Amino acid sequence: MRWDWFTDPDYWASRLAFQRMLAAIYLVAFVVAANQFRALIGTNGLLPVPRFVGRVRFRRTPSLFHLHYSDRFFAATAYAGAAVSATLVFGLFDSAPVWAGMLVWAVPWVLYQSIVNVGQIWYGFGWESLLLEAGFLAIFLGPADTAPPVLVLWLLLWLLFRVEFGAGMIKMRGDPCWRDLTCLDYHHETQPLPGPLSWYFHHLPRPLHKIEVATSHVTQLVVPFALFAPQPAASIAAACVIVTQGWLVLSGNFSWLNVLTITLAVSAVDTSLDTSLDIGLPRITPPPLAELPTWHRVLVVAVTALVVALSYLPVRNLVSRRQLMNYSFEALHLVNTYGAFGSITRIRHEVVVEGTEERQLRPDTVWREYAFKGKPGDPRRRPRQVAPYHLRLDWMMWFVSISPRYGESWLPKLAEKLLMADRATLKLLRHDPFQGRRPAFVRARLFRYRYTTWRERKETGDWWAREPRGHVLRTARLGSDGAVVAVRETT
Repeated sequence: MRWDWFTDPDYWASRLAFQRMLAAIYLVAFVVAANQFRALIGTNGLLPVPRFVGRVRFRRTPSLFHLHYSDRFFAATAYAGAAVSATLVFGLFDSAPVWAGMLVWAVPWVLYQSIVNVGQIWYGFGWESLLLEAGFLAIFLGPADTAPPVLVLWLLLWLLFRVEFGAGMIKMRGDPCWRDLTCLDYHHETQPLPGPLSWYFHHLPRPLHKIEVATSHVTQLVVPFALFAPQPAASIAAACVIVTQGWLVLSGNFSWLNVLTITLAVSAVDTSLDTSLDIGLPRITPPPLAELPTWHRVLVVAVTALVVALSYLPVRNLVSRRQLMNYSFEALHLVNTYGAFGSITRIRHEVVVEGTEERQLRPDTVWREYAFKGKPGDPRRRPRQVAPYHLRLDWMMWFVSISPRYGESWLPKLAEKLLMADRATLKLLRHDPFQGRRPAFVRARLFRYRYTTWRERKETGDWWAREPRGHVLRTARLGSDGAVVAVRETT
C-alpha cells in the first residue's frame, strides 16, 4: 500500500509549535492541580476524592485514584505530570522513536484524565475536556523528525471547528442580546474574572461593542468552515481565530480556554513557501524527515475512524435546539461538545466572605474581609491577569453569586475551614485578615458590584462601586462538637 498522501511536511513547523504550546498548557494545568487539590478535593478538602470514588464506579470516571488515593499520591501524580510536560515543552523527546514519543505524550493525558475524572465540580469546566481531547490527538502526531500525519491534522481542525461553531450556535440560540449585538454592553463587567483591561473594554463606545459581537459571530459561525478550505484560505481562517482569541485574552480571564484555542488554530497554518508568501508569514523549511512506520499509520486510521464514530452525538447536539454546552458523552472525553456564555448576566453580584474575632456579636461588630486572588473584592484593587492559570475557588464563587445552589455542597464546609483557620484553604486566598488565627464568626454576604465611571475612577481611585444585597451564608461559628452552627446576628 502506498502512503504518499498520509503526511504533509508543509505543516512540520505548525505541528512543532502546537506540541510546544500544548505541553506548556499541560504544565500549567498540573501546577494548578498540585497547588490547589488539598483544600478542594484532598482527604480533608471541601469535596474529598476518597468519598467521591467510594460512591462512583470506575467505569463512569476512569482514574488512577480509584485504585489508590492519598494526598501524597495525588501530589506525586500532579508533579509527575508537570515534569513530563516540561520535558515536552523543551523538546527532549523530539528525536525519540515513534513508539517512545507516543508513550511520553500519553503520560500527561492519562494523568490529567485521572485528575479531571475525580475533580467533581472543581473540574467541570469546558477547557478540561478540551485539553484532554487535544491531548489525546497529540499522542498520534509523531515526533519532530517525521512529517505530521494529515488525518490527525484534520482531526485537530475538526476539534477547532466544534469549539468555535459550538460557541457561536449557543449564542444564537441563547440570550437575545447576542442577536441584537448588545451582550458586550454587560459582559466585560459581569464576566467571571475580569482582567486588568476589562474596565477599559467595558467603557468602549457602544458601537464598538456591537462590532465586537458582530466580529465574534463571523469568527464563530462563518470562519470555521474556511478551516477546511484549500490554502491559503485555511491559514487566513486560523489567523482570524488567533486574533479574536487574543482579544479575549486581553479582555478577561478564561483560564487556558483561549490560549488552547489559539494552539489549535496554530496547527492549521501552512508554512510552505507559496502559502507563507500569500499571507505574509516567513517560510520555514523542515529538516530531512523520516517516514512514519506502517503500524503507526494503521493506528492513526483507526483513531480517525473512532473519532468519526464518536462525533455523531456532538454533531447531533450542534444541530439541536436544546444544545448542551461543554458536555462529554463518554468517560474519556475523547470527542466533546463545547460552547460558552449562551446567557449573559446584566448585573454583577459578588460573594464577600468576612470574619470577626469578637466573641460577642453587636451592631458595631467589626467584620474583616477575606481577599481572593482573582475575583473582585476590595473596590480599590484593580482586577488581575491570572489566566492561563485557573483559580478554581474564585470561579466557583462567581457561580455562587448567580445562585447559592452552586455552593450547597461545599460553601458551609468552606466556612468551617475558615473558622478552623485551615492552612490549605487559606493558601487559596490572597489575604487572611487574621494572619492564621481562628476567627470567632464568619459570614458570606452578597454585594452588587459595578464598574466605576471615568469620573468616579478619577475622584476615588476605585475600580468598583458596591452595595450590600443580603446574605449568602448566615453568620456561623464552630460548635462544641466542631460542627458549624448558624447564629442570629444582632441588628
